Amino acid sequence: MIDKISSWKFAEEFNTEPEAMATARKSAEELGVESVTVATGAGLATIAAMLSAKNIVEAGTGAGVSALWLLSASDTSTLTTIDDEPEYQDRARKNFLAAGIPASRARVITGKASAVMANMTEAAYDLVFIDVDPAAVEEILPHATSLVKPSGAIVLAHALWRDRVPNPALRDDDTSALRAVVRFFEDSDEFISSISMLGDGLLIAVRK
Repeated sequence: MIDKISSWKFAEEFNTEPEAMATARKSAEELGVESVTVATGAGLATIAAMLSAKNIVEAGTGAGVSALWLLSASDTSTLTTIDDEPEYQDRARKNFLAAGIPASRARVITGKASAVMANMTEAAYDLVFIDVDPAAVEEILPHATSLVKPSGAIVLAHALWRDRVPNPALRDDDTSALRAVVRFFEDSDEFISSISMLGDGLLIAVRK
């Protein structure tokens, strides 16, 4: 291994962000919302394309950056995005409109992700993307696993949580919560999983 940091930096800078996503990212920064990195967004689009994902669920709308990346993989896919911050979602709707995404392709639901997902149709989604506060991930997990179809995927942002998850000596609540989720997929017989180094770590778990 010559220089892992340089390799990570190269991968992070490999993609050029389309204008629609860059505009949404700027509005997210104005709101003080952290968005997925450009490389992570491109990774999400790649996963959606590989799955030929038609029905996608996102927990954590923000200003719509990741949603735009997910929808960029296909002109026929639809996305349901959930967030409990109306201000963020208002901005996301504007960013979807500016990007030419019709309302029929991006359903925006305001509410607690676990409660909303509990009322969604089981085994009906090709891809579930989770980008929420670490404390909420464990609560969302049972619902996410029930929503995804066989051969569909659950993708979790911040799977390495500021590079803290790999260090067993770090046991704060957020790190422990994400470590437990990573361990769940590692031990699961229902999913094949791996962790990508993109962004803050991207866990990809495919249902068998």
